[in-house]
Amino acid sequence: METKISEITAEQTHDLRHRVMWPDQPISFAILPEDANGVHFGLWKNEVLISIVSVFLNEKEAQFRKFATETTEQGQGYGSQLLHNMIDYVKSKGVQLLWCNARSEKAYFYEKFGFKSTDETYTKKGIDFVKMQMPL
Repeated sequence: METKISEITAEQTHDLRHRVMWPDQPISFAILPEDANGVHFGLWKNEVLISIVSVFLNEKEAQFRKFATETTEQGQGYGSQLLHNMIDYVKSKGVQLLWCNARSEKAYFYEKFGFKSTDETYTKKGIDFVKMQMPL
């Protein structure tokens, strides 16, 4: 099996974001108004896009959003590969703080990479989120 990571368009992220993150919402719910300002990465397995992440840089900090891996491919290390790639990318841009709003139930995943939970939490459509960050 062959995998590769490449920069992709925001439009290429929309279907996977929608299906994995918000399947009960209209696809517009998965589209960010600021998508045009982001850098989007995809992990391809045998030419099929199976994992995506969008990152938004602001001076010395960056936020990543809409990190999703095809449900049938989760737990096999693809998301970890993509996250490592994105972290290397933001480091190369001089970013000193990387953060995200993680689903609380997935916080353990980000902790493996060195992210720490903050006191900032919220609930959206019945799902609990926590802001997590990592100095680089």
